[in-house]
Amino acid sequence: MLTSVTSSDPPTVRFTNVQDLFDTINCTIGDFLTVTNVSPSQFTEIDREREKRRRKFRFRRYDSKSQILTISIPTRIHEALHLELYMLYCSQLVRNGTEESWISTGRTTFQAEQGHPGGDSGEGDSTGGPWPERGGADKWPTLVVESGYSQTLPELRKDMRWWFQASNHEVKIVILAKFDDQQHHILLEKWEEEAISSPQGAITRSRAAAMSQQNGLLNPVMRQSITITRDETRGPLVLGFRLLFLRDPGPQERDIVLSIQDLQLYARRVWGVLPRSD
Repeated sequence: MLTSVTSSDPPTVRFTNVQDLFDTINCTIGDFLTVTNVSPSQFTEIDREREKRRRKFRFRRYDSKSQILTISIPTRIHEALHLELYMLYCSQLVRNGTEESWISTGRTTFQAEQGHPGGDSGEGDSTGGPWPERGGADKWPTLVVESGYSQTLPELRKDMRWWFQASNHEVKIVILAKFDDQQHHILLEKWEEEAISSPQGAITRSRAAAMSQQNGLLNPVMRQSITITRDETRGPLVLGFRLLFLRDPGPQERDIVLSIQDLQLYARRVWGVLPRSD
């Protein structure tokens, strides 16, 4: 059976067998579950059974060293938090004429570049990158959107750090979309990486970043934090073209901007799937 380790929300359980895990997922009310004591071989078994039974839950991330598996459960609110935002982003690509240079990779499983035997891996909520540069089966996205309802903001930030580190810094932007059930607002955080310290001597910022990436000296930095209520949004969300597409913008190309109006549309759609009491 699965033994509960803590009574806090979201729940944490100890793995014993696949069937009990699936039963626990069926009974989980929120959108997030942490499972401990999952060996690499057991993780492979869970993955195989998930595909065999066509279950839709996602492996948020698996750490073979700690043997911890975190699972995202696609509730309506969880899906709305990331999908509606990503769809607005894709709409902006169409408006800007850059949709043919982008490929969406959805909930693809990505293996850590330098994982442990058995493979550390993660599945994003919404992901994508430039086409054809990131179109290969082993290519990482440049953009990842992760959402959380019952999942805490600190846990979401752990996910953010995993994407940067596991991809060897191939992921360039991570957006966290957290619904705060107590404050009744959505918090969007945009994270990028920057050099921890600049090399000595005269050198360009891009060159410094490249050298820092090579030496593993990049650190996640929150570039934007936007609070969205049912009726108010504090500023647009701006995504840098160079980080998304790995090149300079052309004459008619520019950064992708989700305006206040876009984010208010996003808010209406998210609130539309909440229980009536919210």
